[in-house]
Amino acid sequence: MTQTIFIDGAVGTTGLEIRERLETRREFRLMFLDEERRKDKAARREALNDADFAILCLPDDAAREAAAMVTSATRIIDASSAHRVAEGWTYGFPELNSAQREKIASAQFVSNPGCYPTGFLALVAPLVAQGLLPADWPYSVHAVSGYSGGGKTLIERFEGEGTDIAFRAYGLDLGHKHIPEMQKHAGLAHPPVFAPSVVHAYRGMLAEIPLPIGAMKGAASPEKCCAALMQHYSGSPFVKVHDETPAELLVKQGTPPRDGLDLYVSASADGEQARLIATLDNLGKGASGAAVQNLNIMAGLEETAGLRR
Repeated sequence: MTQTIFIDGAVGTTGLEIRERLETRREFRLMFLDEERRKDKAARREALNDADFAILCLPDDAAREAAAMVTSATRIIDASSAHRVAEGWTYGFPELNSAQREKIASAQFVSNPGCYPTGFLALVAPLVAQGLLPADWPYSVHAVSGYSGGGKTLIERFEGEGTDIAFRAYGLDLGHKHIPEMQKHAGLAHPPVFAPSVVHAYRGMLAEIPLPIGAMKGAASPEKCCAALMQHYSGSPFVKVHDETPAELLVKQGTPPRDGLDLYVSASADGEQARLIATLDNLGKGASGAAVQNLNIMAGLEETAGLRR
């Protein structure tokens, strides 16, 4: 049976990439509002309640408003950060633990993970849950993203005539909206210190957690951490844990879209220090690809359908 999907915010970066992944799928029929009606609240309300699924690709306040409009059985995937730690919403990271995929499959309201938290949580959450890393350690995460993650405004800043931006560090007030999501879903006692940045590449992302293993009471060796991650993600169609780390990891211009996630554990020769590293496409597994993966699970379809691994 064909199921209907309304993308609220279909003209934004995330919405366009979701549409591209879905428009050739026979299992779905996309519902559209024309330019005039897509800003009409009554038209949006009708579409949100008539669809089998609605995907919200909106700023946070608009996403909250859209979710509040739903009075029917429409199942919602919110790609914003509005509901990632909210009561009544299921966190849409299927690989987070053994129960998460089943929760997503039966949920009406699913909140898509953030791009940076996807890399951080993929590395830290399983290790903390298994007691291989301490929950009360003051973690830090350094991350770099392609500029497409900032939407139209940041894309214009990096691509505009006369631009001279090569690297942008931000979140300098240490109050980034991704931090509560990272802390909650990793089960941490303290919010991590998050240092995000943007480089002059359209897409791509690298997130890194440095670990002074020798100073961390109760921390397992890098080898045990790597083995645990391999076991946790064994059989995953999208997450690959590498047993060796190359000499360098790059965020490159012109990288093609992908929906996978690669994890690395790099360690010093004596095992006293480690670097946990995740690489992904900020618009793939970090946004649109994750939304489609969740949609596939919720619709009872093959999880990998329409996605690039």
